[in-house]
Amino acid sequence: MTESLLDEPPENHVPDQFPAGAVLAFDFGKKRIGVAIGNTAVGVAHPLATVDSEVTERRFALIGQLIQTWQPVLLVVGLPLHSDGTVHELTQLSQRFARRLSGRFNIKVIMKDERYTSETASATLREAGITGRKQKAVLDQVAAQQILQSFFDEQYAITRR
Repeated sequence: MTESLLDEPPENHVPDQFPAGAVLAFDFGKKRIGVAIGNTAVGVAHPLATVDSEVTERRFALIGQLIQTWQPVLLVVGLPLHSDGTVHELTQLSQRFARRLSGRFNIKVIMKDERYTSETASATLREAGITGRKQKAVLDQVAAQQILQSFFDEQYAITRR
Protein backbone atom coordinates (compact mmCIF):
# COMPACT_ATOMS: atom_id res chain seq x y z
CA MET A 1 0.00 0.00 0.00
CA THR A 2 1.08 3.55 -0.62
CA GLU A 3 1.32 6.28 1.96
CA SER A 4 1.28 9.91 1.04
CA LEU A 5 2.00 12.86 3.21
CA LEU A 6 0.76 16.36 2.66
CA ASP A 7 2.91 19.38 1.99
CA GLU A 8 3.83 21.25 5.17
CA PRO A 9 1.83 21.18 7.38
CA PRO A 10 1.43 18.33 8.29
CA GLU A 11 4.71 16.47 8.65
CA ASN A 12 6.64 15.56 5.52
CA HIS A 13 7.61 12.04 6.63
CA VAL A 14 6.19 9.15 8.60
CA PRO A 15 8.06 8.73 11.87
CA ASP A 16 8.94 5.19 12.92
CA GLN A 17 6.91 5.49 16.09
CA PHE A 18 3.99 7.59 17.21
CA PRO A 19 3.12 8.75 20.68
CA ALA A 20 0.74 6.46 22.50
CA GLY A 21 -2.83 7.56 22.17
CA ALA A 22 -5.96 7.58 20.09
CA VAL A 23 -5.91 7.79 16.30
CA LEU A 24 -8.91 8.87 14.23
CA ALA A 25 -9.17 7.79 10.60
CA PHE A 26 -11.40 9.27 7.92
CA ASP A 27 -12.89 7.85 4.75
CA PHE A 28 -13.69 11.10 2.96
CA GLY A 29 -16.63 11.39 0.59
CA LYS A 30 -18.58 14.26 -0.94
CA LYS A 31 -21.75 13.26 0.95
CA ARG A 32 -20.46 11.31 3.97
CA ILE A 33 -17.25 10.90 5.93
CA GLY A 34 -16.66 7.62 7.74
CA VAL A 35 -14.70 7.80 10.98
CA ALA A 36 -12.83 5.04 12.78
CA ILE A 37 -10.92 5.00 16.08
CA GLY A 38 -7.94 3.07 17.29
CA ASN A 39 -5.00 3.38 19.64
CA THR A 40 -1.31 3.32 18.73
CA ALA A 41 -0.52 1.08 21.72
CA VAL A 42 -3.00 -1.64 20.72
CA GLY A 43 -3.12 -1.20 16.95
CA VAL A 44 -6.73 -2.26 16.49
CA ALA A 45 -9.23 -0.11 14.58
CA HIS A 46 -12.97 0.13 15.24
CA PRO A 47 -15.77 1.89 13.33
CA LEU A 48 -16.85 5.02 15.19
CA ALA A 49 -19.20 7.37 13.35
CA THR A 50 -20.47 8.69 10.05
CA VAL A 51 -20.46 12.42 9.43
CA ASP A 52 -23.52 12.68 7.21
CA SER A 53 -23.48 16.25 5.94
CA GLU A 54 -22.38 18.03 2.79
CA VAL A 55 -22.02 21.36 4.62
CA THR A 56 -18.33 22.00 5.33
CA GLU A 57 -18.80 23.91 8.59
CA ARG A 58 -21.20 21.27 9.92
CA ARG A 59 -18.73 18.51 8.99
CA PHE A 60 -15.88 20.20 10.83
CA ALA A 61 -18.08 20.95 13.84
CA LEU A 62 -18.97 17.25 14.15
CA ILE A 63 -15.35 16.22 13.61
CA GLY A 64 -14.32 18.79 16.22
CA GLN A 65 -16.64 17.11 18.73
CA LEU A 66 -15.03 13.74 18.00
CA ILE A 67 -11.56 15.24 18.40
CA GLN A 68 -12.57 16.88 21.67
CA THR A 69 -13.95 13.59 22.97
CA TRP A 70 -11.14 11.27 21.86
CA GLN A 71 -8.10 13.64 21.95
CA PRO A 72 -6.25 11.89 19.11
CA VAL A 73 -2.47 12.09 18.73
CA LEU A 74 -2.73 11.42 14.98
CA LEU A 75 -5.26 11.61 12.15
CA VAL A 76 -5.23 9.28 9.13
CA VAL A 77 -7.11 10.22 5.98
CA GLY A 78 -7.78 7.76 3.18
CA LEU A 79 -6.16 8.67 -0.13
CA PRO A 80 -8.43 7.56 -2.96
CA LEU A 81 -6.64 6.57 -6.16
CA HIS A 82 -7.58 4.77 -9.35
CA SER A 83 -6.60 1.09 -9.32
CA ASP A 84 -3.46 1.93 -11.32
CA GLY A 85 -2.43 4.50 -8.69
CA THR A 86 -3.32 7.62 -10.65
CA VAL A 87 -5.13 10.53 -9.03
CA HIS A 88 -8.69 11.69 -9.69
CA GLU A 89 -11.07 14.38 -8.41
CA LEU A 90 -11.68 12.72 -5.04
CA THR A 91 -7.91 12.41 -4.51
CA GLN A 92 -7.56 16.18 -4.58
CA LEU A 93 -10.65 16.73 -2.41
CA SER A 94 -9.33 14.27 0.19
CA GLN A 95 -5.95 16.01 0.23
CA ARG A 96 -7.69 19.34 0.75
CA PHE A 97 -9.76 17.82 3.56
CA ALA A 98 -6.56 16.52 5.20
CA ARG A 99 -4.90 19.95 4.98
CA ARG A 100 -7.97 21.52 6.56
CA LEU A 101 -7.95 18.98 9.40
CA SER A 102 -4.30 19.74 10.09
CA GLY A 103 -4.86 23.48 9.97
CA ARG A 104 -7.99 23.55 12.11
CA PHE A 105 -6.98 21.06 14.78
CA ASN A 106 -3.17 21.26 14.73
CA ILE A 107 -2.84 17.47 14.75
CA LYS A 108 -0.46 15.51 12.52
CA VAL A 109 -2.26 14.07 9.48
CA ILE A 110 -1.07 11.14 7.39
CA MET A 111 -2.70 10.05 4.16
CA LYS A 112 -3.07 6.32 3.54
CA ASP A 113 -3.88 4.57 0.26
CA GLU A 114 -7.52 3.51 0.42
CA ARG A 115 -7.90 1.61 -2.84
CA TYR A 116 -10.63 -1.05 -2.60
CA THR A 117 -11.61 -0.25 1.02
CA SER A 118 -15.23 0.55 0.14
CA GLU A 119 -15.58 -2.70 -1.83
CA THR A 120 -13.95 -4.70 0.96
CA ALA A 121 -16.09 -2.95 3.59
CA SER A 122 -19.25 -3.77 1.64
CA ALA A 123 -18.22 -7.43 1.36
CA THR A 124 -17.47 -7.56 5.10
CA LEU A 125 -20.90 -6.13 5.90
CA ARG A 126 -22.60 -8.60 3.52
CA GLU A 127 -20.84 -11.45 5.31
CA ALA A 128 -22.25 -10.07 8.57
CA GLY A 129 -25.76 -10.09 7.08
CA ILE A 130 -25.96 -6.34 6.46
CA THR A 131 -27.02 -5.81 2.86
CA GLY A 132 -28.38 -3.19 0.51
CA ARG A 133 -29.63 0.04 2.01
CA LYS A 134 -28.80 -1.10 5.54
CA GLN A 135 -25.11 -0.75 4.65
CA LYS A 136 -25.42 2.97 3.93
CA ALA A 137 -25.29 4.03 7.59
CA VAL A 138 -22.11 2.10 8.41
CA LEU A 139 -20.26 1.47 5.14
CA ASP A 140 -18.05 4.58 5.41
CA GLN A 141 -17.19 3.80 9.05
CA VAL A 142 -16.09 0.29 8.11
CA ALA A 143 -14.05 1.67 5.20
CA ALA A 144 -12.37 4.11 7.64
CA GLN A 145 -11.74 1.16 9.97
CA GLN A 146 -9.99 -0.69 7.14
CA ILE A 147 -7.87 2.36 6.30
CA LEU A 148 -6.80 2.67 9.93
CA GLN A 149 -6.21 -1.05 10.41
CA SER A 150 -4.04 -1.10 7.29
CA PHE A 151 -2.04 1.81 8.71
CA PHE A 152 -1.62 0.05 12.07
CA ASP A 153 -0.63 -3.24 10.42
CA GLU A 154 2.00 -1.50 8.30
CA GLN A 155 3.38 0.43 11.28
CA TYR A 156 3.50 -2.76 13.35
CA ALA A 157 5.43 -4.51 10.57
CA ILE A 158 7.88 -1.59 10.28
CA THR A 159 8.55 -1.23 14.01
CA ARG A 160 8.94 -4.99 14.55
CA ARG A 161 11.70 -5.46 11.92
